[in-house]
Amino acid sequence: MLKKCLPTLLLTVVTGVLAALPGRLAAQDSAGVGMPELMAAEKLFDLQFTPVKRDSIVSGLIDHLHFYQYLHSQDLYNNVPLSLSFDPLLPGTAYERRQNPLRWDIPGEVALPANRNDLAFYSIPELASLLRRRKITSVELTKFFIDRLKKYGPVLHCVIELTEDSALAQARWADALFAKGVVHSPLQGIPYGIKDLFAVKGTHTTWGTPPYKDQVINSTCYVAERLDDAGAVLVAKLSLGELAMDDVWFGGLTRNPWNLAVGSGGSSAGSASSTAAGLVPFAIGTETYGSIVDPSMRCGATGLRPTFGSIARTGCMALCWSSDKVGPICRSAEDAAIVFAYIHGGDSVDVSSRLMPFNYTGKVDLRQLRIAYTRNYIDSLPESSPEKQTLLILRKLGARLIPVDFPDDLHGNDILSLIIGVESAAAFDKLTRTNRDDEMVQQNKDRWPNTFRTARFVPAVEYVNACRMRTEIMKKVDPFISQYDIIIAPPETGDQLAITNLTGHPSVTLPVGYRPDGMPGSISFIGQLYGEAKLLAFAKAFQDATPYNKQRPKGFE
Repeated sequence: MLKKCLPTLLLTVVTGVLAALPGRLAAQDSAGVGMPELMAAEKLFDLQFTPVKRDSIVSGLIDHLHFYQYLHSQDLYNNVPLSLSFDPLLPGTAYERRQNPLRWDIPGEVALPANRNDLAFYSIPELASLLRRRKITSVELTKFFIDRLKKYGPVLHCVIELTEDSALAQARWADALFAKGVVHSPLQGIPYGIKDLFAVKGTHTTWGTPPYKDQVINSTCYVAERLDDAGAVLVAKLSLGELAMDDVWFGGLTRNPWNLAVGSGGSSAGSASSTAAGLVPFAIGTETYGSIVDPSMRCGATGLRPTFGSIARTGCMALCWSSDKVGPICRSAEDAAIVFAYIHGGDSVDVSSRLMPFNYTGKVDLRQLRIAYTRNYIDSLPESSPEKQTLLILRKLGARLIPVDFPDDLHGNDILSLIIGVESAAAFDKLTRTNRDDEMVQQNKDRWPNTFRTARFVPAVEYVNACRMRTEIMKKVDPFISQYDIIIAPPETGDQLAITNLTGHPSVTLPVGYRPDGMPGSISFIGQLYGEAKLLAFAKAFQDATPYNKQRPKGFE
């Protein structure tokens, strides 16, 4: 990987030494490049050359500047991929190759609720049963959820665009198939929402920020196509924090349905908020560094962050090619398993994607699993904390829990933040150089406009070395995680969130109780690479024995 990585980066990443030189280097006149600029740059990059070496360097810097100017003249749109790919599997790693038939437990007798609003919180299998037995049509179900989106979307600030006309057309098609006795999947006829960084033909794809508010991409992303094949009905493009950071977009702050005074978390803000509030049965989100985990934790949703590369990202806004992941946000692990089954896989466009087996049965013997919990994060918490209560419940269910210390001294946050900063700055190079980043809502020092600018001052050499350090982390962490079927950790404590995003391991974040202020308390279960089947079956076993994922936020019942 590194042999392919270095030559390409030296040519394509515009974060090299010269991009960092102050003053006259930003101008087109290369005559301004000299010893004072070089000496100033050395201080920024922790370098110190002799006068003789500096004399030799200057002419090369001028040559580089000319090439940077050529790069800047090229129109590299966000969908132009990197010519290298990240692989979470270390060389020589063995993995399952055979896909077994999947069978879903669709209940036979499901009644429509006396209070129609209760329908908003039915599971995917329950809705599938109603649809197959013609107790409700997909058109009726779609109109029901569109009405909820219209009523509560403005309250939560979670909807960017409704897709009412196309949704009803998809629903009519699903009903026609049901009438013929044709069922493609448990998702057939069931509405869903998608984070508005996915392209869907006939809609705006705003990426949540004013510079792209009117953007229309005349194609449909891989995930939406797969869901269309399964018969699901897209009802809304949902909010995201600007360019996939936190929960603030050009329409305001996406609200948390458990407390409207606070945000939903992000960046898959609308996906988590709308699902938790029963505005959609499920939604699609993405994660680069916490964007499925964080809003699922805050909104009490069940969010699956799959293994890196499990789902092709074609048609999805690129933020960080080596860390972007796609995953479902649902209200149960079983629902997440069903959605994942129909969207996982690779294509010929996203070179990081691959089709791996997903042999989900929904059944697991907790007594036979090697389950670890992160004592360095959990042992010091109060006995009444949701995290401690989770361990107590699992022990009562027969699980034997092994205390472990999660590696917390590997500078995961520093490495991942640098990698994301550089790759995202390249992905939005033109936005920065044209100063259209001034149009973005958030202009704080720790938000994207300044992050992109700061990343221009990261030398390409240091980016490459950060990627190499990532490989070293994988070599240290993979043997640790591979000892266990499941590792239990608080979602955002310590360095595990950064580390597992660097290594590409999957996790599911789910509610495990409620805090004194009434907000959900959540936990993350971390699985082995491409181990989503066992991971979700474990989460299902926990949810089958507990009521937490079945709770509803007040005001949305």
